[in-house]
Amino acid sequence: MIRTFDVILIGVMAAAATVTYQIKHNTDEKFQNVRRVEAQIKLEKDTIELLEADWALLTQPNRLEKLANVYHDELQLQQTDPNQLARANELPMLKSQVPVPQIADGRPKTKPTDQITTGSVAR
Repeated sequence: MIRTFDVILIGVMAAAATVTYQIKHNTDEKFQNVRRVEAQIKLEKDTIELLEADWALLTQPNRLEKLANVYHDELQLQQTDPNQLARANELPMLKSQVPVPQIADGRPKTKPTDQITTGSVAR
């Protein structure tokens, strides 16, 4: 004769087994997802290493010099003059760094307009 308490315990055990199975199944799915993402990361790292090696081969100075000599007539490349290079302090200020003109009482004027002026034509 089965008592009510035994039936309740059997129900609790079945529920516990079901919950345990669901947790194990979810854990296995998460583990597979982690493995898949790790494989994708490894593939990306390998691809980056391959591209870096390819870039190193493509940008070798000897190779570039040979290509410049082969295609000299089409490209008409010339050496860069050292005077063409600018230092960072020689570059113009960013628009955000341009000071806003002040009125006599210390208040800033309206924001400067976005018009481009070359200084070659008087207004």
